Amino acid sequence: MERPGLFADAHASYADSRYVVLGVPFDRTTSFRPGARFGPDSIRQHSWNFETFDLETGVDLADVPIHDLGNAGEFGSAEEMVRSVREEVAPLYADGKIPITLGGDHACAPPCVEAFPAGRPLSVVYLDAHLDFRDSYLGDARSHACSARRIAERVGMENIVVIGVRSASKEEIEAHRKLGLTYISAHEVSREGIDSTVRRALERLRPESIYVSLDIDVVDPAYAGGTGTPEPFGLTSRDIKQVIDTVAPRLVGLDIMEVSPPYDQGNTSALAARLAREAIVRSHLARGQP
Repeated sequence: MERPGLFADAHASYADSRYVVLGVPFDRTTSFRPGARFGPDSIRQHSWNFETFDLETGVDLADVPIHDLGNAGEFGSAEEMVRSVREEVAPLYADGKIPITLGGDHACAPPCVEAFPAGRPLSVVYLDAHLDFRDSYLGDARSHACSARRIAERVGMENIVVIGVRSASKEEIEAHRKLGLTYISAHEVSREGIDSTVRRALERLRPESIYVSLDIDVVDPAYAGGTGTPEPFGLTSRDIKQVIDTVAPRLVGLDIMEVSPPYDQGNTSALAARLAREAIVRSHLARGQP
């Protein structure tokens, strides 16, 4: 494992940790602007910008047991990445850890879900500007454009909700209607408000364990322009905070994908780092920790 730098406050040993950070610097399925392979290290770098003390909750990250495993190795293909990430993440669940995976393009998310123990029910909140529901894209069933489809196949169509969508192909919409995938568009969020939207999503998701897959392009590019496929008319950074805060009591894993540092001045990396910390703080607090 490479160790280019730790996520801030990740001082606990693996044995003592509750939250485990893993970087996956892979962007070989990117379809527009490459660079997400630089995301994990950039997010780590920007995580040091913040105080350890969280003003809103009173939680001090210095007191939360976080461990950083470093980055997974380089991969020649998406298939290699999928196998390796499954092997990296599966022991984390087995050891009772909550993985925080930093990507990388969104192709890195399905193996994090697939590594969850078989037989244990799991819900997924999938935050993305795009529906990602193609069966295959450019001949690759493991493309980032297929990630919601692969996850739905793992957990069941009834156990995933995609939030923030504002871009989809005609074929994806037809597949959604045929197969029963639930999505809530960014336009619905704008009309209803994020609180109502999240409540509606959680009412549908029956399993108590929730995994959150966050493609940073779900956020409007006015807030997060450093991504490979920016899509206007998106959610705000505070909307995403609200989703994380609401889901935190049921959180068993989180990934943050598609941060592409070459396309801004670090704003998107800083947001991703702050959202990762928000998930840790809120999960820690929800579990009755001081």
